Amino acid sequence: MSKIKGAMTDELKKYCVGIAGCGGLGSNCAVALSRVGIGRLIIVDYDVVNKSNLNRQYYFIDQIGRKKTAALMETLRRINPDVRVTAYDRPLAPQDVLPVFGNCDVIVEALDDREMKRMLIETILSELPGKPLVIASGLAGWGNNNALTTRTMDNVYVCGDETSEAGDDMPPLAPRVGIVANMQANQVLEILLGAMK
Repeated sequence: MSKIKGAMTDELKKYCVGIAGCGGLGSNCAVALSRVGIGRLIIVDYDVVNKSNLNRQYYFIDQIGRKKTAALMETLRRINPDVRVTAYDRPLAPQDVLPVFGNCDVIVEALDDREMKRMLIETILSELPGKPLVIASGLAGWGNNNALTTRTMDNVYVCGDETSEAGDDMPPLAPRVGIVANMQANQVLEILLGAMK
């Protein structure tokens, strides 16, 4: 077992994963990838940590008011000082996608904004065809664990139940958000380490 773990850790150090969005999905996915020893993360967000984020995002009370990218970078370095983190504190536009994520081995979509989510997916499919893209759809509410799955369409992997939308009666809560974020991280590992099975 230790030989497999050592080989896995050595292999993961070679890879770069891009994460678009540092909220509930992105912050939790980044933490999971840092814990397993990913070599490099590129994180992108333009928001600040608010008190309301603490119920599902990987931030702390003393980080309220800070830029999410800076706060997350600090947390990731505390977890794994060997992970190299590049942070972009800005909204994503189509012209940013290739320069920011072009050299990533896998890209994780973790955006709240529906239009930015659509733009990112469409731009990656057209500008970076064949690049593995792990997205999330349907993670609001609680319970119904068995509805959470991963569906594959070519190089696009969709994690979630693909139906539940966040709203006043179906808020995004830590358990389901965390499950889907970790499903995304697990899918990244499956893509990167698939040959080691």
